[in-house]
Amino acid sequence: MKLEYLIPLIGYLLGAIPFGFILVKAASGNDIRLAGSGNIGATNVFRQSRLVGILTLVLDAGKGYLAVLIAGWLGGDASWQAAAALGAVLGHVFTVFLRFKGGKGVATGFGAFLALTPAAVGTTMVVFFLAAALTRYVSLASILATGAYPLWAYLYHEPPVTLGAAVLGSALIIAKHHQNIWRLLRGKESKFALGSRSG
Repeated sequence: MKLEYLIPLIGYLLGAIPFGFILVKAASGNDIRLAGSGNIGATNVFRQSRLVGILTLVLDAGKGYLAVLIAGWLGGDASWQAAAALGAVLGHVFTVFLRFKGGKGVATGFGAFLALTPAAVGTTMVVFFLAAALTRYVSLASILATGAYPLWAYLYHEPPVTLGAAVLGSALIIAKHHQNIWRLLRGKESKFALGSRSG
């Protein structure tokens, strides 16, 4: 069997590592799924602990980036690397380690697609930071940046297979924000504050 065929599985398993859950459990013994929004991602973790939230962000992004790097190390071309990126996002969103109930995939998608399309992701981050600074809604900034990413990938002339992964990954991430979208429309979404608890 060619090693390339293992790439999607490796991407999925890396993405499935629930760092937010693990770090909060190790630091405080608490289940992050029972706090705040109930999400295992960095934003919810940050609201409980700045340090653990930052670590979660770095590790969630890192596992996505690593998935694409491993795909390259195994000899995978752009198609296999795109599969690794998409697999990592799927793993985070539907993690086998938490009964297929994971996070929203923003940080993992950022890391994975940064490895694939650094210029497009860099431009996308401008959209994120502008939206976050102007609105203080991390969810809205994530949705707008995620929605813009496939367009930037297209404008940077990324190959079709990469564009396909970008569209699918972005659609999944936005779909996972359906509750945030509903709260935004109703004016009940929480704004992000740097004054969150530290620990």
